[in-house]
Amino acid sequence: MAGRVIVVSGPSGAGKGTVVRKVLAARPDLELSVSVTTRPMRSGEREGVDYHFVPRDRFVAMRDAGELLEWAEVYGHHYGTPRRPVEDAVAQGRDVLLELDIQGARAIKRALPEAVLVFIEPPSLDDLVLRLRGRGTEDPASLSQRIRAAYEEIRSKTAYDHIIVNDDAERAARELLRILDQNRKENPT
Repeated sequence: MAGRVIVVSGPSGAGKGTVVRKVLAARPDLELSVSVTTRPMRSGEREGVDYHFVPRDRFVAMRDAGELLEWAEVYGHHYGTPRRPVEDAVAQGRDVLLELDIQGARAIKRALPEAVLVFIEPPSLDDLVLRLRGRGTEDPASLSQRIRAAYEEIRSKTAYDHIIVNDDAERAARELLRILDQNRKENPT
């Protein structure tokens, strides 16, 4: 049985990372795709766990060699999904979670039409703004840019197969697990 590709995305501050971590803790059989990025490592992040941090010239070489399933420039930095780990996991029958932005989700759906897209959204836009401000990881200009982008991203949610409102991370994780299990039963390939 081939594995599945499940893309989880949503606006910055929606809590998708928290939900994905809870799902991975509950389902160690799932594999998380680790993206490559040209952005600097943030405090608390780890190479090869949160991202593969690469210089721009290495990223461009990977892109040009076809080593990325998808790639995009977001907030002035490049992000991409390495092709080989995803394809290897799926071929071995393992489901792979990809935590991507809206552009990445669209690109994956074009490349892999069978991929399942799940949108994580905050309970309200006001809540999203509070979450983004509370993180304290953005300067005012970057924060403003992320808030504007979030409004646009939320309008894109209708392109997704499933939408989860993250009003409680535990409940949202249970909903994502239900979607994964249901999809496996409906599409056992």
